[in-house]
Order: sequence, then structure tokens, then C-alpha cells
Amino acid sequence: MNGMQERITVDQTQMDLAKDDEEETVLLKSQLNKARSALLAMQSQDGHWCFPLEADCTIPAEYILMMHFMDEVDAVLEQKIARFIRSKQDKSHDGWPLYYGGDFDISCSVKSYYALKLVGDSPDEPHMVRAREAILRYGGAASSNVFTRLLLAMYQQIPWRGVPVVPSELILLPKWFPFHLSKISYWSRTVMVPLSILCTLKAKAANPRQVNIRELFTVPPEQEKNYFPRADTRLKRFFMWVERILSKFEPRLPEFMRRYSIRRAEQWTLERLNGECGIGAIFPAMVNAYEALALLGYPKDHPDRELCRKALEGLLVFEDEQAWCQPCTSPVWDTVLSGLALQEDEDTDQRPVRAAMDWLLTKQILDEPGDWRDKCPTLQGGGWAFQYANPHYPDLDDTAAVVWALVQTQIQAPEDVKGAYEQSITRAADWLAGMQSSNGGFAAFDVDNTYHYLNEIPFADHGALIDPPTSDVTARCVGSLSLYNAERYQEVVQRGIEFLLSEQEANGSWFGRWGTNYIYGTWSVLEALKLAGMDPNHMSIRRAVQWLKSTQREDGGWGETNYSYFDTQQAGQFETSTSFQTAWAILGLMAAGEVNSKSVRTGVDYLLRNQMPDGLWEEPWFTAPGFPRVFYLKYHGYSKYFPIWALGRYRTLTKGNKT
Repeated sequence: MNGMQERITVDQTQMDLAKDDEEETVLLKSQLNKARSALLAMQSQDGHWCFPLEADCTIPAEYILMMHFMDEVDAVLEQKIARFIRSKQDKSHDGWPLYYGGDFDISCSVKSYYALKLVGDSPDEPHMVRAREAILRYGGAASSNVFTRLLLAMYQQIPWRGVPVVPSELILLPKWFPFHLSKISYWSRTVMVPLSILCTLKAKAANPRQVNIRELFTVPPEQEKNYFPRADTRLKRFFMWVERILSKFEPRLPEFMRRYSIRRAEQWTLERLNGECGIGAIFPAMVNAYEALALLGYPKDHPDRELCRKALEGLLVFEDEQAWCQPCTSPVWDTVLSGLALQEDEDTDQRPVRAAMDWLLTKQILDEPGDWRDKCPTLQGGGWAFQYANPHYPDLDDTAAVVWALVQTQIQAPEDVKGAYEQSITRAADWLAGMQSSNGGFAAFDVDNTYHYLNEIPFADHGALIDPPTSDVTARCVGSLSLYNAERYQEVVQRGIEFLLSEQEANGSWFGRWGTNYIYGTWSVLEALKLAGMDPNHMSIRRAVQWLKSTQREDGGWGETNYSYFDTQQAGQFETSTSFQTAWAILGLMAAGEVNSKSVRTGVDYLLRNQMPDGLWEEPWFTAPGFPRVFYLKYHGYSKYFPIWALGRYRTLTKGNKT
């Protein structure tokens, strides 16, 4: 009798579990369909996606400052941007942070304050008083970073001795010299060359309303002696000594050399103007180019100057009574990640995905000139940029993701369509393989851009002057090359895997250079190792799995603060879970064979519980660094396609496999 009762209890438990599984399956299918429909509704008619890309208030503040620099003030627009800046002032410290919920940042706060004062905010208004007091508590405007002080020098708020020397003659230095343009990252190049024109000619902002911010200095700016922080390493002290010598020698350079170097810098800039997408397709470079052309005498209606203006206007986002400016656009990245997300669910109609892939094919960069050719002059092109157009600077991360998506599209496509992608995939894969750095890793834009000493020069106080290989980009390259043709790229893949294994942190995670942070890096590498066919029982994979499980929050989700770029003890830690980081963790665990684990199931439950009525997810948190510790981004698409990706994979892997 007892045995029968026990069997009935067990059977009832199994029936309850089966019922729970069935209900979960129905809910998952329903919610996934809703999310997928919402994402597809955002697809452009030509097949691509492009979500807003938000940075801190430095960028919209600089847009206002640029209008006043050029004396091209749009009174309606500047008020819309000012409303956005005011809305981002943090009540906990009265200044402006680098990301939502972040600590006070002196440089962002100085620019935001100046921009608001330019549009007419009185220094006596409560929000301005609070901001000014916060800025002064942190040392005043003289404590700002180099880029902020350069802007202040052009606005004649500080003397030029308060900034590093950035002479146009830099463009004349030979490749063997310790500093050369090819030794710094693409973003540094495109910012620095037009900036060197502005600095050499000692540009002066028009500042039509003659607004100053002397109240933000603890001592009169002309009397300030500590514009440069004390050097804390021998190398920095050496570069500071070089800087002092250069600052005295620079005004005495021969006039013919100065004219020639400015002309070379002008030609370099014009060659890379990049139509209506702008030089480097990034805001800081575009602003510098626009102002440099004006300073060089280009009239307002000159075609090149008009292109610069249109490129800047193309970054604006309008929201009712507010407006803000993006640092760049992300259509290729958004399109390929949306496509990868939709490919995971076998029930998804793949025709919209093929439309996205067809759009991507039109953006492939084949034979155009590019700075990457300095290191690889015989390598055929084949990459993709991050933005709508940026032919000088194809992006390895984007290219690897596109190869991944195209290969999967090719596998899933009807027979009469399969061949349409082969040539593009081959060109892209060959380009990726040829861009491997000597240590086996892959960087974002260049080969062996590893001159770390350059991050010690006074100009590079942001610590991001170079573009070394990183785990996340290497992972994407290793994974896509493995998926496409593992045998052909066997040596490249093996060297990439060795780099990844050497980069694993002591706690089992991987650092995320282009996404926040260790959760992103760990997902990226686990995904790559799966595509490369590594045994999921490999020690490195098990350590990563253990780390991910150990950082799961009580609500079933995962979250990580951007402060983990300052403090490694914050790796995988945050005050709340986020949809995109939960999706990364789930994807990483499933890639490691953990689909049936409690961690994955509770993570899926978290995503389903936190889905918005429109079927997607939304949260205020920033998702990635532009440059760790100094510049952060919110990809508005991350909380949309990454959860769909994770839920789609979970549904496919567990379909008919409930126990």
C-alpha cells in the first residue's frame, strides 16, 4: 500500500512537472512570437535595422559648443538639446556622469554647464548653482581632461599652455619614429589630424554671445599652474619633459614647414571626409574636421564644408521637445545582431533575415583604400564598417559577425539562394584571417596596434590611443572562421584560441572591451569555443561556467556595472539585473552545454517576467564602453535583440526535450 501511494505521489509530481513544462513552452512560444514581431516591425523597408546609440552628455553639449564655435546657432535646436542635458543632471551628485547612474565626471560636467550657459541658463538658476558647486568640489574646470581643456583653450577660457602641444607637423613624422599615425588607433587618427590644424593655428571660437565660465575655476585660469596632473611613472615623467621642450620649440618651427604640414593634414582629412557619414563616421572627428575647414577658409557653401555639416546633423535624434546627438550610428552592427537573433528560432520566417543579409552585402568594403593597408598592403579587402559608410575603417568585429550570420543564412537558405553569399563570405573570411595580430589575437581595426607606451603621452590621458587585440573581437573572429571553413583557417583559429585561453581571468571570466564587461567577454568567448568545436568539459569552459553561475542574482538574472572597468572586484556585480546581460549569460551557458541547468531556466524566467507590453525589453542602463573608464555607450538595440536571441536558442534546444 505504501509503495502504491509512493508511486502515485511520484507520478503526480511528474505530471505536475510535465504540466509546468507545457505551460512554460506555451508561454515561451507566445512571448517569443510577440518579441520577434516587435523587432521585425522595426526593420527598415530595405532590410536593415538601426537603433539609437547614446553616449553621455559630452556629445550633445559639444554639439551646442560647436554651433557657438562656428557662429551657426540654431536657437530652436539648442534649446531642445539643452532640455536633454538638464534631464540628465544627476541629483545624487549634482553633476553629469559618464553613464546612467554613474559617478560625477568633471569633464562631462564642465562641458554640460558651459553648453547650458551658452544657450542662456543663468548661473544663478538652482540647477546651475548645484552643478557649479559640484565642479568646484572636484577641483574646478582646470581638472578636466585634455579634450575638454583643448576646447576651453579654443574658447579662450584657459591659456594654450594648459593643453598638450598637438602640432600639424606630427603628420610629417616617419614610420620609424616612436610616434606615427599608423601607431595609433583609427579613432585617434581621425580626431587628431584635424585637431592638429586647430591647435597649430590656435583656433578661436566665435562665441557670439561672449559667454565665459570663469566661475568654474578655483583660481583665475591664467594663474593656474597645475593643468597637468603629477606624472606617476618614469615613462610619463619622460613624456612630460618632452612636452615641455616641445612647447618651447614648437612656435619656432620654420614657417615653410608649418604651411606644408598644415596642407598635408588638410589633404589627409579631405581624403577621409566620407561623404554625409563624416570623417571616421564618429562625432569628435567630424566636429574637428568641420571647424578645421572653416579655419582654413572654406566658405560656408563649399561642398566639403556642407558635407561635414550634413554628417553632423545626421547624428541628431529628436524626441518631442528634446534632442540629442549620437557619437555615431550602428546600422551594420544592429542589422547583423538582429539577424543572428532571429536565426536562432527554427520557426522564424527567414525571409526578413535574408533581406537583412542582402542589405549587408551592399555595404561590404572590397577594393577601397583603407588605413589598415599600411600593415597589410597585399591583402584583399572584404570587411564591413560599423556605420552606413566608413570605407577607410572596416571593423573586424562587425565583419566577423556578418560572416557568422551569412554562413548560417547560407545553410538555411533554399538551394537557389545559397550561392549568392559565397563570394562575399570568402572575401570577408580571408580578410579577417589576414588581419590577425602577431600574438594570435584580433583588434577592432588594425594589426599589431600595440604601442602601449603611447598611452603615457600627455595627449592620451584617456588611455585609449591604441587598438590592441581583445578577447571579444578575437572570439568573434575565431568563431566565424571556424564556422565557415575550419580546415582552411585551422592555424589562424588555433592561434586565436591560444590567445583566448591566455587571456582568461583568474576567476574564469574574460574581459569585455566592447561590451559591459566580464559577462559580455565571457559570453563572446564561450560562443567562439563552441563554434570552434572545443569540448565543453575543457577546464577553461568549466571555469567560465562556474563564474557565470556564481554571479547570477537571486531574481534569476545577471547584471554588471560599468564600474567594473575601474574595480575588477565588481566583475559580474550590479544593483539590479538587466535584460541584455542576462541574455549574454544565458547564451554563454547554453554555448557551454548548460541548456538544461537551473541557471539557464531561471534566467529565461527572468526575461519572460520582465518583458514589456510591446513584447520587447527596455531599461536605462548603458551597455558598453566606447573607451573603458572614460566613455560609455547605450546601444538601444541591445535590450531588444539579445533577449530574443537567448529565448530563441533556448526554445530550439529544449523543444521536445523536457524532462
